[in-house]
Amino acid sequence: MPVGSMPQTQNAKSSFIARHAHIWLGLMLLTLHAATAWGTGTVWASALLLAHFGLFLMWQPLWQGDGELRPAQALLVILFGLLLATFSSWWLIAVWLAVLTALIGGGVPSLTRGRQRLASMMAALYLLALLLMWVVPQLAGQLSTDVMQPALVPVVRYGLLLIALAILFVRAAPARNVTHVAVDVFYSLMLFLLVAALVLGSLVLVKTNQGQYLVALAQTLIMIAVALVGLSWLMSPTAGFAGFDQLLSRYLMSVGLPFEQWVQRLAQIAEHESAPQQFLDAALEHMLALPWVIGLRWETPLGSGHYGRLNEHYADFTFDDLTLRIHTRWALSPAMLLHVKLLAQMIGHFHAAKLREQMQRKNAYTQAIHETGSRLTHDVKNLLQSLHALCTLSATAQDNTPEQSAALLALMQRQLPQITQRLSATLDKLGTPDQIESRHTDAADWWRALQQRYAYRNVRLILQGELNERSVPVEVFDSIIDNLIENALRKASEVQVTFAPARMTLTVCDAGEAIPKALAVQLFSAPVASNAGLGVGLYHAARLAAQHGYALTLANNEPGEVCFRLVPDEK
Repeated sequence: MPVGSMPQTQNAKSSFIARHAHIWLGLMLLTLHAATAWGTGTVWASALLLAHFGLFLMWQPLWQGDGELRPAQALLVILFGLLLATFSSWWLIAVWLAVLTALIGGGVPSLTRGRQRLASMMAALYLLALLLMWVVPQLAGQLSTDVMQPALVPVVRYGLLLIALAILFVRAAPARNVTHVAVDVFYSLMLFLLVAALVLGSLVLVKTNQGQYLVALAQTLIMIAVALVGLSWLMSPTAGFAGFDQLLSRYLMSVGLPFEQWVQRLAQIAEHESAPQQFLDAALEHMLALPWVIGLRWETPLGSGHYGRLNEHYADFTFDDLTLRIHTRWALSPAMLLHVKLLAQMIGHFHAAKLREQMQRKNAYTQAIHETGSRLTHDVKNLLQSLHALCTLSATAQDNTPEQSAALLALMQRQLPQITQRLSATLDKLGTPDQIESRHTDAADWWRALQQRYAYRNVRLILQGELNERSVPVEVFDSIIDNLIENALRKASEVQVTFAPARMTLTVCDAGEAIPKALAVQLFSAPVASNAGLGVGLYHAARLAAQHGYALTLANNEPGEVCFRLVPDEK
């Protein structure tokens, strides 16, 4: 046989056993019934117990059918089979029935299909009934009495037989890719302890009170019921004490390690690792340190990888773009599955947060480039408009008188160096947009240059008060005033600019239409829709003014009088 066909054969066998689990369970109970209901100690009873144990190995939920047993596990199986077949006694059978009841009952919470649950519940009912109605009376020595014999023997030998036979006809196909039922150790242990308490309590009452078994069994059931009611109240009491529910939840959330320490370490990793992939690598290595995790496989849109050793016991979790497959040493029980899901979910949330942070950094970088480019575009646009005005004047120079031509030449000689200087400052802003400090110049020189720049355009310049050797931030004032004047000229035929040196206030007014209120509230806080540009001129002008201690406001917004004002910020 080829080497590669061996795993396929094992998987086929495991799948065959899983598809007919109800048959193995029914045959296991039938052989147990035949060996116990007609007495023990005979050769044929020992043979039936050995066959029962073999069928149990076929059905058992502890190891997968395609797995390999270690030598220690194989030796334990052989010894227990020999013990059950050779040294069979009512005490051994009672313990074995309690173990089977706990194994079957412990797997019921993990079953999702109705027929699977029905078969398991019927099997648990049969085992519990056989234990209480047949084995325990044998231990108490009361089955041979005239009262117990006629009532219980026919019920046990023929009535319980019907339950075992019925399990054979409950066809319960397992879910896809599931080869066995996961047994919750906590549930199974609790169920085993309850069954043991019921059996031992009944025997103690029979021996101490010299009473009837049925009375002792009823008394034990009442005491266990009272104890369970008390425990259920202690789980969530009405006042004062927090209850066992909190302690149990803390146990479930701390399987294998203190949960708070694990979360604290995960938060430290998230704090030190800014890149999503680096955080994911560190977090998965941290999870791999858990004693019951042996391997991890991860997958994101950017790649995939794995850590540790991969085996057949795993659980898949998906959070946003992250998919985790966690491999464990054994099959996950419902409580362990909940715990692992929470740990994986926390890693997924942290990873998603890191992806959002990375995206925000990229968006901030792109936004900074966009804002810098759009702001400098407006500056260059204003310079081009000034050059366009000079070119228009030079084109009409041939129709001027010699005096006008000389004045025009003087104007160009004054304006071209200023435009060159402003263009150089704009290029410097392109290199270091956040480190440019606006130089200050004499207010009289700046006002004179502004008059010369707009001497041949429909701009009325008004000076309120004396300049008195004041200085102005020339780049800030030039950029903002050019932006305001060009916007005003596009909507009105004449623009009025007022400069008050005493208060260092600039006001630009036009006689155009009022700005809509919905648009006015966004002019200085965000880009707006514009038919003549990018819609970011006033937004950048307001930010530039704020960076240098000024505030740009909409002073008046009435039809025929729309005014913008640049004033020192008093905050």
